[in-house]
Amino acid sequence: MGDTVRRPGSDEGWRVRGRQGKARGRADIRRGRRLAAGGAGLAAVLVLGGAVPGQDASALGTAGKTGPAAGVTAPVGAPRPGPPGKADPGTYAFAEDARRIDGAVSTTDAVELLPGLSYRSTLPPDGKVHYRLRLDGTTNLYASATAVPPAGRDAPVTDGVKVSLRNSDGRSCDVDTASFGAGGSPHPVTAWAMREISPRNSPCDDAGTYYLTVERADPDGRNSSPDAWETELTTVSEPAPGTTGATSAPEDWNSAPPTPATGEPERRAGGAGFAVATAVGEGAWRDDIRPGQTLFYKVPVDWGQQLHVTAELGGAGMNAGGYAAAALDLDLYNPARGRVDDLGLGYGGGRKSRSLGPLPPVAHANRYSSARQVTATRFAGSYYLAAHLTAEVADDFGDGPVPLTLRVGLDGTPQDGPGYAGQPVPADVFTVTGEDREAAAEGGSAGDDAPYRVLAVGGIGTGSALLVGLGVWTLAARRRALP
Repeated sequence: MGDTVRRPGSDEGWRVRGRQGKARGRADIRRGRRLAAGGAGLAAVLVLGGAVPGQDASALGTAGKTGPAAGVTAPVGAPRPGPPGKADPGTYAFAEDARRIDGAVSTTDAVELLPGLSYRSTLPPDGKVHYRLRLDGTTNLYASATAVPPAGRDAPVTDGVKVSLRNSDGRSCDVDTASFGAGGSPHPVTAWAMREISPRNSPCDDAGTYYLTVERADPDGRNSSPDAWETELTTVSEPAPGTTGATSAPEDWNSAPPTPATGEPERRAGGAGFAVATAVGEGAWRDDIRPGQTLFYKVPVDWGQQLHVTAELGGAGMNAGGYAAAALDLDLYNPARGRVDDLGLGYGGGRKSRSLGPLPPVAHANRYSSARQVTATRFAGSYYLAAHLTAEVADDFGDGPVPLTLRVGLDGTPQDGPGYAGQPVPADVFTVTGEDREAAAEGGSAGDDAPYRVLAVGGIGTGSALLVGLGVWTLAARRRALP
């Protein structure tokens, strides 16, 4: 879990811390249509060389790929992501549109990162890699790195990923570290670093070139992985407010321990990464999680709303004689993938629950707080929940799934945002739309329409041939259905 604390410094910025007869004929016709529709999706994947939603394109080779990722395959031993609706143990679903780049050993050769885009890179077992940013003098910038270690059963609790942001003179703007936590179970971990325009005349306020540095948190620790890790990088920009607002964090908010959402949980399969996180709203949501697996969910939280989350592990008829002291690791991230809070939960084979600490209503002025859990709730948007069941659970309870329930509460009426003077990048990152709320009610994810996007970009020639084949198939199905 790796707790971090950010403190202001003069020159060093912020620091760590899813009838008969004619009736039968009609049913057969409908069945033929369904088969044709299913064949369309499968054929689109097979013929066009695309990947199913959430799957790593490198697992299918490089056919049909263009751009920076063409011809690139993941390192041997790197986890392979599964479908967005269900994550297998040890897998992570990278963003489908992530651009493959290489981190540089020196800042001189650093590749530029553009706000709003996702990148996929590699983190060596030791040493640092650098990336370049060009920033103006008015916009806040948030950069995150998600490190994806190979699946395993043991790792140093202090290992993970460390990110830092510096200006062209090498002066620190921000540093953050995310570790595997008390369970010592390898899983995707995310750290973020920010360049924030400060009223205190920080050296990071100036326009110019900045450098994002990514490294392992503890590569020399006992049982540390000797392999290179895959990483996912994102950058988000935030303009200044159009008008001057509060310059201190709100102090009057309900900080009483939240009451967990009640009711029978609804089945909602978790996603395998941030980009395909399953949307959930207020209520109780249930899935099964296996040792070594990480499930991702996202909750739309609007300005003025207060988020409450309780995690619950249920019994599954397992041997109750054992006990895993650090069975579940639940991390909460904000829309820029900055960690807000986390919890650890022990497990003895029976029902066990724990809640995240009280969080304030989302407000732009929360950034002026000295508490990490408060300052990280500085903007509206999708808040992410990453639930990891440590590999240690298998030692006492086997590799079978454990029931996981997330009880989500939202208090407060949505309010207007700060009225930004410009446009954030991505444009909708700090807003909650009607589509977001609909997805939360229905369980959508970012990767649901991927097969249609694959079909759309497959090319006129291939698409025409595919449609002809499907037409013959559908016609044959209809003829078989006629009496």
